[in-house]
Amino acid sequence: MTKTERSACALPQGARIAVVAGSGSLPRDVVSALVRAGHRPLVVAIEQDADHFPVSAKDFDVWPTPVERLGLVLPKLKRAGVTHLVLAGGVSQRPPILKVRFGLDILKVLPRLIAAYARGDDGLLRAVIAYIEENGIKVVGAHEIAPDLLAPAGVMTRSKPTKADEADIAAAFAAARTIGALDIGQAAIAVGGRAVALEGIEGTAGLLARMRDMRDHGRLAGRKRGVLVKCVKPKQELRADLPTIGPETVDAVHAAGLVGIAVEAGRSLIMDHDETLKRADKLGIFVVGLERPE
Repeated sequence: MTKTERSACALPQGARIAVVAGSGSLPRDVVSALVRAGHRPLVVAIEQDADHFPVSAKDFDVWPTPVERLGLVLPKLKRAGVTHLVLAGGVSQRPPILKVRFGLDILKVLPRLIAAYARGDDGLLRAVIAYIEENGIKVVGAHEIAPDLLAPAGVMTRSKPTKADEADIAAAFAAARTIGALDIGQAAIAVGGRAVALEGIEGTAGLLARMRDMRDHGRLAGRKRGVLVKCVKPKQELRADLPTIGPETVDAVHAAGLVGIAVEAGRSLIMDHDETLKRADKLGIFVVGLERPE
């Protein structure tokens, strides 16, 4: 199956759009989509995560920024006339709260942000988005800018799940939803009809590395196949941190001895779409977009 073409979010041509760019290829794809739509985005490139953005670029502007100084960026964005903002990519570092720098304008909401910082990723993202919008800048999801990255429903690969794989999908989906409700992670792995590994703060890559090491565990002896499932958290802010897979996910799934990946259709991103599915076909891995159950 080839990528479904969808039209990008129709932002006003006069809009000034900033992209807070973290790691991975998502920020690059968002910036490219904005440029194709006739915008000149301002890229706030988080240092050590988005260093691939050149400081001098023809089609967009770049502000390299240390992660601990992101709290100082909002007033600068307002002065630059920014009207819309996209949060795209991962952040590998989460500095101690005492090292984070804030401007005077943030003092009135600082207790709320500190409380959200302690609760977890989703709570922090909600608080940050609310703060940005209270300051007159509309936050837009990366999937609204580049909707062609969203996973479609159904099987996307030559390989298809068996009945046993469908039982694994159901078990892993239920487990992922459970840990998502606790704001722990977005992914789970099921083998033999039961969940055997859950995503923690190490992320999906760490989860798959752990699964690879668990293959020789006595309780998994003789168990083959298995599935990785990623889904949004039940109360997740959808404008940031949607579940994401890419070619490296396929490689890690194969290395872990699993046979498939299932993600939520329309609520998950597939990076390097064609390469991801091509690699999955080569390795015999199925990729499925799940309709969200009511």
